[in-house]
Amino acid sequence: MAVATVPVNTVCACPLRSPRNSTKFVSQFLTKCSSFESLQLRTTLPARKLVVRAARTESKGVSLGFRAPNFEIPEPLTGNVWKLEDFESHPALLVMFICNHCPFVKHLKKGIVKLANFYMKKGLAVVAISSNSVATHPQDGPQFMAEEAKLFKYPFPYLYDESQDVARDFGAICTPEFFLFKKDGRRPFELVYHGQFDDSRPSNNVSVSGRDLSLAIDCVLSGQPVPSIQKPSVGCSIKWHPERKL
Repeated sequence: MAVATVPVNTVCACPLRSPRNSTKFVSQFLTKCSSFESLQLRTTLPARKLVVRAARTESKGVSLGFRAPNFEIPEPLTGNVWKLEDFESHPALLVMFICNHCPFVKHLKKGIVKLANFYMKKGLAVVAISSNSVATHPQDGPQFMAEEAKLFKYPFPYLYDESQDVARDFGAICTPEFFLFKKDGRRPFELVYHGQFDDSRPSNNVSVSGRDLSLAIDCVLSGQPVPSIQKPSVGCSIKWHPERKL
């Protein structure tokens, strides 16, 4: 009688058969063992690497013509406190809601600094604000904000909105989010652009250019109307304090 040889480390749950059914038994036995080994091989393959993607949030809900709300918040790097009125002498003001950890902000960071350096020489006022909760994202706290501003040589003040009231007053919901205001004489700052920096994203191969925001700034500084068709900014949601989460 033929004998089926099974590796010592192979375990198969095959029912016993009488000698007269040995040929059928061996066939079934080997088939089940083969299936088991195939299953065991599949289950021991290395697990796929998980890719974690940031949740995408689009800027929205703020109408053009909106007047810039007053604020009074500190700059962690210097300890200075900044107010809206500190920018009154400028023909235009760019308010950016950013943070340290967001991959969408990190992707644009050098481009933002480059754009700010260029247009601040032309009279544009620029300010960045972080409103993220340090309870959920301590890496966005004031100490790390100061380090970030110093490391990337921010030419603009980077302010800390601890209460998150400034973000709520502006209607900001994501990072990065851009608010470009123009000023005519003694009239309050008026929102003329609330859109994206450009088409570049961390997940695409479009180079960072600042094209959309630059075009809007050029229009404001030259006294031309800003196109009303504007693509929303895309980024991470602002991280609200747990007790006040929207």
